[in-house]
Amino acid sequence: MQPSNLLPISNPNSPPSMLIPTSSVTADTMLVRSEPHIVHSSSSSTILVVQDDDDSKIETKPLLTRAFSYSSSSSSSSNNLVMQQQRRRRIASANSLLSGAVEGCRREMGRAASDTYVVTRLSFRLLRYLGVGYRWIVRFLALGCYAMLLIPGFIQVGYYYFYSSQVRRGIVYGDQPRNRLDLYLPKNMNGPKPVVAFITGGAWIIGYKAWGSLLGQQLSERDIIVACIDYRNFPQGTISDMVKDASQGISFVCNKIAEYGGDPNRIYLMGQSAGAHIATCALLEQAIKETGAEPRASWSVSQIKTYFGLSGGYNILKLVDHFHRRGLYRSIFLSIMEGEQGLRQYSPELMAQDPKIKNAVSLLPPMVLFHGTADYSIPCDSSKSFADTLKALGVKAECILYEGKTHTDLFLQDPMRGGIDDMLDDLITLIHGDSSETIKAKSTPRKRLVPEFMLQMARSVSPF
Repeated sequence: MQPSNLLPISNPNSPPSMLIPTSSVTADTMLVRSEPHIVHSSSSSTILVVQDDDDSKIETKPLLTRAFSYSSSSSSSSNNLVMQQQRRRRIASANSLLSGAVEGCRREMGRAASDTYVVTRLSFRLLRYLGVGYRWIVRFLALGCYAMLLIPGFIQVGYYYFYSSQVRRGIVYGDQPRNRLDLYLPKNMNGPKPVVAFITGGAWIIGYKAWGSLLGQQLSERDIIVACIDYRNFPQGTISDMVKDASQGISFVCNKIAEYGGDPNRIYLMGQSAGAHIATCALLEQAIKETGAEPRASWSVSQIKTYFGLSGGYNILKLVDHFHRRGLYRSIFLSIMEGEQGLRQYSPELMAQDPKIKNAVSLLPPMVLFHGTADYSIPCDSSKSFADTLKALGVKAECILYEGKTHTDLFLQDPMRGGIDDMLDDLITLIHGDSSETIKAKSTPRKRLVPEFMLQMARSVSPF
């Protein structure tokens, strides 16, 4: 045995030898209690000869400490490595989120700037059509007063529109700048809900999807999904563009609404004022396509359970002079309707009477037309005459009149008044049927949004 490998600790009274292996894997060391002459060695290991007194103990702490120190050091290094990797991942994730947020904000700002540019350019173009006639100046001032009087309600509805988690704004349904829609979803999505595809009014010039936010809010609170469809207005588009956009939006609702919790078997189409005219044209045009030799379109008239028209005009040829007297000049209206031939082509009442499309008319769903008897923007005779024409052609149609109600009473003032709203109650009953009373009882009572005296003043100055 080589002296360099022997670490002697002398004790002449030690007991017989005993080998004690250490737990270290890094130093091949063995503690040996033995007689001085009994030792073993190898080239790769060290043997300690320990000779102690009877009361002495074998001290292994330094060796164990070195062993565990190595293990602890290795474990600590591994933990540090894992923590560094996790920190790098968190930093990368945060950077990715920040980049995504910045990019999203940049896209939104770009879209807003683009829309602002388009609206500004089209506004100047529209002014060239309108001129500066006194009628438009008076109506513009009246519109400003009307909006100011209803501002308490607009603020509350606007807050709901921009901040409610139940509103999905700006869903793209087509490739045109205005091809977007807003969805108003009920809070309780415990099953497929009936759906109303709604097309807003605006004299074919100032229509916008947000105008339907009050109706969307009130119907969604009563377990109905509302899809407010936007479309190109004049002068960005003419009537054929508006009908095309509306049809494309209806197609999106028919084919995609199940993804948002809607019932594809309970889809209703509704339009208000100019939107009612556009929606009816889209419905009739689709029926004509289905009876012709054209390939099957992306939606079918049979998917519409019922059509609801609110304060709509359906015989444009008869209304053109009425609109001219109220400030929508004939020259402008002809530009919107694509000339004299468009007055007949886009008059649903006249189109339905054409014997060539008799089969198409038979495909129309039940038609329910709401109108106020004090409507001076579009007289209620428009709805009455259209309902009578449809009945004569075998279509199930009904005209519901509301005594003393104006063009905006049914759509704005009455909903902002709170309490009982006859038109809204009739609409809910037609959609929910037998369960309508239960739905009404469970719904939040309609609250007043605007004081009564302001509603009365707004009614008196309304330009509509």
